[in-house]
Amino acid sequence: MNIIPETELILNSDGSVYHLNLLPADISDTIIHVGDPDRVKIVASFFQKIELRKQKREFFTITGSYNGKRITVISTGIGTDNIDIVYNELDALVNIDLKARVIKEKTSSLNLVRIGTSGSLQEEIKPDAFVFSKYALGLDGLLNHYKLKNTEEEKIIIESFLKSYSPFHGLPLPYLASCSMELEEKISDEMHKGITATCSGFYAPQGRKLRYELRYPGLIDMLILFKHNNLKITNFEMETAATYGLASILGHQCCSVSVIVANRITKQQSRNAEKAMMDLIATVLERITS
Repeated sequence: MNIIPETELILNSDGSVYHLNLLPADISDTIIHVGDPDRVKIVASFFQKIELRKQKREFFTITGSYNGKRITVISTGIGTDNIDIVYNELDALVNIDLKARVIKEKTSSLNLVRIGTSGSLQEEIKPDAFVFSKYALGLDGLLNHYKLKNTEEEKIIIESFLKSYSPFHGLPLPYLASCSMELEEKISDEMHKGITATCSGFYAPQGRKLRYELRYPGLIDMLILFKHNNLKITNFEMETAATYGLASILGHQCCSVSVIVANRITKQQSRNAEKAMMDLIATVLERITS
């Protein structure tokens, strides 16, 4: 049995995982994650009971119950680099014996639901709309460090995308991963669905121009125009592809739902994003506990 070295899986003095500061008993098998630590409190305000609160750095965790179901909500901060930390440490909590430092013989699968904000890349998807990410397209490069096995359908989609992406030399090799079909069935009713593009940053990587010139000024237009059969890139943000890729590799169920806060084609901005987010949180909680 291979023992995992201390330098590979760092633990705190109390035996908790290093960044999240959590112990296995602290989390549920259903976990909602959000970017903003303040949004953790908003999600938890719906809970009928709260049993645990812990925070270290930007990672704030509350575990409680809603409709009789135990649920954990945790903040990840922004970006796929933080998702890399959160997903690996959550997986370690359920699938590694932290005291013996060995992988458990019987592994467990978590239900991981990202609730976030996003920008629309299609004219018909208006601000305050809900988008369920059927697929996630990674433009950030994180999953290139892992062995991600694609289905035949995923291979066809990514190969189609690469034909449009080929002029953008110097950018990371894109990757593609899919949502959990089980969570799609529970959560996605009456939401927009398509491909969510995950970018490596908020400004130039998403085509915003401030005090600099864009190296790839045509990238966002290419994302808007890309189409594979009837599948379009609906929106973009900064986490979803990493969550889908890592969940696939580690054997967890995962989905991502977003409130559209701006439409990049019509230049419209949400006027009541806070209410739309509250409505999305309520919708997700009802559907995952029904």
